[in-house]
Amino acid sequence: MQDALQAFVLSSEAPRTAMNDSPANQQPSPAARGPSDEHLMLAFSQGSADAFSELFSRYKQPLFGFFRRRLADASHAEELTQEAFLVLLRSASRYQPRALFRTYLYAIAFHILRAHRRKAVFRATFFGVRRTAQDPAVHDSPDANLAIREALAKLESTEREILLLREFEQLSYAEIADLLRLPVNTVRSRLFRARLALRDILTGAAPKPAAAILTESEEHA
Repeated sequence: MQDALQAFVLSSEAPRTAMNDSPANQQPSPAARGPSDEHLMLAFSQGSADAFSELFSRYKQPLFGFFRRRLADASHAEELTQEAFLVLLRSASRYQPRALFRTYLYAIAFHILRAHRRKAVFRATFFGVRRTAQDPAVHDSPDANLAIREALAKLESTEREILLLREFEQLSYAEIADLLRLPVNTVRSRLFRARLALRDILTGAAPKPAAAILTESEEHA
């Protein structure tokens, strides 16, 4: 349990080769991995297929993880990941580097996710299809991971989103504020509140060291 909590709170897992829902935040520094994302996107907007291939290589796993942590069905996460890259392809000629590329990409992902959820609500309302799209993904996993997922599902939706964006996508407070259209100070306070709430939910099931890990994460935010 403690190891799983540490992986969640501190996002310490390395990216994996196959698509999965593990955080992929241990990326090389920009100097180590070559041209910046923004430079690559500009190059792609001017017709460089190699630039797009590099962006796809860098973000296919993080983007799949973004959708997988927010959807119960892995196949839906895969489909939406592909859709996000298709949108990126189609909108390349209109790209303007007003913000970090990853903020731009996650904004696309949010738009697609919201559209998917609206469709799920429609299907549930008019066709009686069980609505699962807004639930955090829960699948076969060790007890500790399952406990974390169940705890996340109990958080208020905006606070859960802020927590996921910060801990898994590792976006800055300013990037989260931009994506969710919230003041930066609101992001900070709600993130702190979400961490406290998650710690309180997990305290009953997790050993005391797990709660200490969450506290440490709060102090270093």
